[in-house]
Amino acid sequence: MVKHKTSALQESQGISNSEITNASSVAKIKSNRKVIPDIEHLVTGILNKDTAALSRGITLIESTNPEHSQKANKLLKACLPHANNSIRIGITGVPGVGKSTFIEAFGSFLTSIGKRVAVLAIDPSSSISKGSILGDKTRMEVLVKDKNAFIRPSAASDTLGGVARKTRESIILCEAAGFDIILIETVGVGQSETAVHSMVDFFLLLQLTGAGDELQGIKRGIIEMADAIVINKADGSNINLAKATVSDLKKILHLYNEKSSGWIPKVSSCSSIENKGISDIWNIIQEYIQITTKNQYFSTKRNEQNRFWLLETIKNELTHTFFNNETVKTELNNQLKLIEQNKTTPFAAAEYILNIKTKN
Repeated sequence: MVKHKTSALQESQGISNSEITNASSVAKIKSNRKVIPDIEHLVTGILNKDTAALSRGITLIESTNPEHSQKANKLLKACLPHANNSIRIGITGVPGVGKSTFIEAFGSFLTSIGKRVAVLAIDPSSSISKGSILGDKTRMEVLVKDKNAFIRPSAASDTLGGVARKTRESIILCEAAGFDIILIETVGVGQSETAVHSMVDFFLLLQLTGAGDELQGIKRGIIEMADAIVINKADGSNINLAKATVSDLKKILHLYNEKSSGWIPKVSSCSSIENKGISDIWNIIQEYIQITTKNQYFSTKRNEQNRFWLLETIKNELTHTFFNNETVKTELNNQLKLIEQNKTTPFAAAEYILNIKTKN
């Protein structure tokens, strides 16, 4: 087992077998992997559509190491003038609806018509181990081999809204790398599974057959934000049920208020396994882009995305700065002990810590 791991490290660093003769050589390999990449080379690689450079760039901006923050900002600043030329599509749905299978079928269709597709797949993180499986590449075996596709799984960590902490920044890098379509797969429908709507142009909700009862488990806000609802797995014995579900959903959507975009949400069905109905979904998205571009809602939505991005960046930075303050760390531990001893309340403790930070 050790031999296989060493061979992988050798290959990635270009070190021959003769060099792996002592512990110092192994240490050299490990240290090389931690070297902060040169920003100019990263920018050049990304603009030249080098997916290896794109991967390293996303890794850099996702890093929580304070030393990487300045370089990440420099990278984003250099890539930003080359961004904003894609169609950003958010894809969500209940667990088990087949998001990964759909994305592989949809992404493969898009590359077949000459589009370059980037998939930002967000995996849920364990609240106990803090780890994520990040298995989307293994679930998209065909798309991962497509030279015109790029798949990047990221952990949601403690970020709410079904997206990763640096999803917006990752979008910018993918656009700078020349990808026409950005597909953002969220972790699944949940309490705050709406943040993705703030960073995409088109919001697609995948649904299973039998929508009547299942719709009760989906938050009303997500239904209201959906630009299209697609019934997946419409194949085999599910075909007739899928047709009935599409009909039910169309009736339900009539009860919702008219969208400010002037767009009437569409309902469709598809079979990701049999590749049926996939092109219809692309036609719906194209129609949406055409209508919203003509009435200027598309540019308005992009401006809203930028405003939301600004506010979220400020919130994240304030939160990070606050909880990494040494005084806050010390007093937080002290107040937690007092709470355990029933000597204070969470509200009083919070007020005390906030007042200390404000005075500092």
